[in-house]
Amino acid sequence: MVSHNIKARGTLSNSAGRFERYETESFDDGWDAEDDLPVLRTEVRQEVARSVITYNRSPDLPFDRSINPYRGCEHGCVYCFARPSHAYLGLSPGLDFETRLVARPNAAAVLRKELSARGYKVAPIALGTNTDPYQPIERDLSITRSCLTVLQEFRHPIGIVTKGTLIERDLNILSEMAQDGLVRVGISLTTLDADLSRRMEPRAPSPQRRLAVIRRLTGAGVPVRVMTSPLIPGLTDHELEALLEAGRDAGADAASWIMLRLPREVSGLWQDWLKQHEPARAEKIMSKLREMHGGRDYDPRWGHRMRGEGEYAGVIAKRFALAVKRLGLAMRTPSLRCDLFSKPAQAGDQLCLF
Repeated sequence: MVSHNIKARGTLSNSAGRFERYETESFDDGWDAEDDLPVLRTEVRQEVARSVITYNRSPDLPFDRSINPYRGCEHGCVYCFARPSHAYLGLSPGLDFETRLVARPNAAAVLRKELSARGYKVAPIALGTNTDPYQPIERDLSITRSCLTVLQEFRHPIGIVTKGTLIERDLNILSEMAQDGLVRVGISLTTLDADLSRRMEPRAPSPQRRLAVIRRLTGAGVPVRVMTSPLIPGLTDHELEALLEAGRDAGADAASWIMLRLPREVSGLWQDWLKQHEPARAEKIMSKLREMHGGRDYDPRWGHRMRGEGEYAGVIAKRFALAVKRLGLAMRTPSLRCDLFSKPAQAGDQLCLF
């Protein structure tokens, strides 16, 4: 039983994982200050990383490697598919995921070592695929910025996914990399309904603030994809076209969508949230999800997990295709450049003798 005030957190549950305080300065996330109430404090512990580049062989992902400077995410999005990863730390995918975070302060140094390795072969790195690299604790720790600085030094291509406004702080780096075709950013936009966003993503920036981030990035020459993810049947699916249009109007040149995913513990957390916040729609939402996943809450098979299958999934796909065509948004974008990658000379190299 949780004994703290958990208002402004994504979940009510802190049940044990299946395997078992830092305060940050305020920043403009688009919400009025009077809405911020005393809540369960966020704790951050440090982890000495042995490696930071994680490789995957998933055939339905557009990248084969990623970096995540943090474990857990203070944004507290109740639907986050990454919540189950906290169980591997002996922590709960519920409140622990959003209040007991792990930072990797030596990530940039390890990244430099990995990129400098003799056998390293360049390919775009995805930043923020599991947890948001620009969540609130990045303001003080700057681990993401340190990694970004290394990637710029090596002229390494990178794709970033975030909801966070702190990405604006790094416009000086991102704009320079964009000039060389080395970076693309994806901004997740789930709903334009501020009330729904506040309940579903309690510590993420407001929808209008995310649109402002798109304007700032694209105004600085950084290409942005608006990501209507996750799309929730019976709750946000009616907003699909409006989300795409808002993203386009803010400057995005591409778009994508992913259906709500409920792996492992996320399903129970999500259904608890529905009972509290959307009880009248809970049955319809879960029925649609199960319809797309063969009667289950979630189908983890490659090629099916992102969008499901069946009539409803097909309708959403057609609506998306028609909307992006009408709005002039691209589903596919030019590849990031890999030919500029260069390992800078370092202390001890033979060339340093001259």
